[in-house]
Amino acid sequence: MFKKECHIIPRDCPAVGLRLDRVIQGMCGLPRAQVVGMFDHGCVHVNGCLSVFPGQKVLTGDKIELTYELGRGYPTRPPRRRQYGFDPVFEDRYLLVVQKPAGLLTVPTRRDDSDTLVARVARYVRDTTGDREVFHAHRLDREVSGLLVFGRTEPLAAALRDQFAANKPERIYMALVAGTLAPGEPIGTSGTFSSLLATDSDLNRFSTEDESIGQRAVTHYRVLRRFPDATLVQIWLETGRRNQIRVHFAESGHPVLGDRRYEPARARHALWPFPRVALHAKQLGFVHPVSRKLLKFTSPLPAEMDHFLAAMAAR
Repeated sequence: MFKKECHIIPRDCPAVGLRLDRVIQGMCGLPRAQVVGMFDHGCVHVNGCLSVFPGQKVLTGDKIELTYELGRGYPTRPPRRRQYGFDPVFEDRYLLVVQKPAGLLTVPTRRDDSDTLVARVARYVRDTTGDREVFHAHRLDREVSGLLVFGRTEPLAAALRDQFAANKPERIYMALVAGTLAPGEPIGTSGTFSSLLATDSDLNRFSTEDESIGQRAVTHYRVLRRFPDATLVQIWLETGRRNQIRVHFAESGHPVLGDRRYEPARARHALWPFPRVALHAKQLGFVHPVSRKLLKFTSPLPAEMDHFLAAMAAR
């Protein structure tokens, strides 16, 4: 017999800021070990997205859904990130969704780039299923963390790439940018950057009015929190050009914190000493290439961004 529970976290609820597994334990009254195991078995959804991260923090307005079988044990799976260097989020016979750590290339850019995410995922697949390789559907910059999907065969990856080429997948990012964005406007204010992006001889991206060399790029954002010298924004992409988010915010005068390529002087911050950019691919949604079902996944903010927000709030 299955049981379903749904809770929406109200403003000023004591659960805000707590670990998700602790909040769920309070919801269902089950032992914590069993609750943690539910994350490994697809029982937990947050805001309609599958969650596999027991430690993510609960936020105001979060819709937490729990579906589990009464009387069934949900053993935790052994941790795999320590061995392979990434977090598996979802996998079936056709595809894998993983969370990439910052500082790791998605795919090789030179012949000697042997340690990449695609190489690590392929090693994981060989060890667990015997398959020889996987195929990437899209990429994240080296310094960016977050969710990516891989196909287990080239045709499956190509089907996923077609979705990205048509701008169909839902891609939501979180970023910390320099300065006060949209000052004087209320929290929740939205905006859009739209330009043609081109590439110079050093592979840097920039906006241009020359349609013969530029590709259309559209970035939408919403202001979530403001500090005297930084802003937390939610970003969703209408297009997916290389470096698109970083270029658009840098050209607006608000580069992503830690960006050493685009407006690096402005991107420096005393409370961001980390060797990465403050950009995280938080949510990913796409249509399964075989089942045709809509899949959505979410991941928590990385520790560096959590640390920065806590330090700023304490100033």
